[in-house]
Amino acid sequence: MSMGAYDEDEHERREQQASRVDADFDDERTIYHGEVEYDSGDSAEALLDQFEQIKSN
Repeated sequence: MSMGAYDEDEHERREQQASRVDADFDDERTIYHGEVEYDSGDSAEALLDQFEQIKSN
């Protein structure tokens, strides 16, 4: 069979595989406990000053 030739058996196999529903997964949600901290970094003006300094070099 050449590349790109139509294979009816393969088409049917893929159709059957795509139509199956996989219900074998864990449906429970994972609950995480802890805390998250964000570092906002420098202010916008400090970042702009740093950008201008880099640009001038």
